[in-house]
Amino acid sequence: MSRLPRPVLIALLTVYIVWGSTYFAIHVALSSFPPFLLMGTRFLMAGGLLFAWQKSRGAVNPSWREWRDAGVVGVLMLGGGMGLTAVAQQSISSGLTAVFIACSPMILSFCVGLFGDWPNRREWIGIVAGFAGAVLLSLGGEFSARPIGVISLLGAILCWDIGSVLSQRKLKMAPGAMGFASEMLLGGVFLTAIGFFAGEKFITPITVNAMLAWSYLVVAGSLLAFTAYMYLLSAVPPALAGSYAYVNPVIAVALGVMLGGEQIAAREMLAMTIILASVFMLTTARNKQKR
Repeated sequence: MSRLPRPVLIALLTVYIVWGSTYFAIHVALSSFPPFLLMGTRFLMAGGLLFAWQKSRGAVNPSWREWRDAGVVGVLMLGGGMGLTAVAQQSISSGLTAVFIACSPMILSFCVGLFGDWPNRREWIGIVAGFAGAVLLSLGGEFSARPIGVISLLGAILCWDIGSVLSQRKLKMAPGAMGFASEMLLGGVFLTAIGFFAGEKFITPITVNAMLAWSYLVVAGSLLAFTAYMYLLSAVPPALAGSYAYVNPVIAVALGVMLGGEQIAAREMLAMTIILASVFMLTTARNKQKR
């Protein structure tokens, strides 16, 4: 990874570490927040802060077309991706969730391939190896699920990946951080509206821990990691940008061992070794091709 440009390396590590830790933060926040309102208010706040910061620096407001395209991407990636995941996790096990999410780099690479940019052989090997490692890592959990959960999770992954591709290949958002801000604002509005129409309410008082977890999701999960992911989509091959789906479970397991006192077995060690090897192949694939 030392061969990667410094901005790409920082963005990758941000997405790996931060999104890997948001599993725990979401779990804590859900003790006080309903699912859609949790995701919606998170992106509304993050988008509002980023928009205000850009305006303070003299950024120009997005045009009508840029607002429209940001709305399409926000509804797909945040509304469909995050919203349907929230629906799925009410009726699907964590093990099966991990396997489905590990399909994301494959689907993303296929979507980009339709535009003529197919992964090379080394990237395909890395994608398949990462998926196998994620499956092995998730074998310790149950794989129970209802059909609505499976359909919702598959829809979430498709919405996220299609939105990722359209944001770079077809739709024109405002340049730089203003585009990310408008996308999060409109995606947050969509998610919050779904929460209200679904009848979500704050039944229990918001605890200090839940508020801290929500704040972490706003600052780290949205402002830092989501912006870093959108940058990666424009700077590296899609297989490498999507490799967070393999690394995040590794980070989550490591945090469970360090902070939660969980035990790790030989199977988990083997799975994480396979995943890290797949990420190595993805980070070196295009460099090797150029040489």
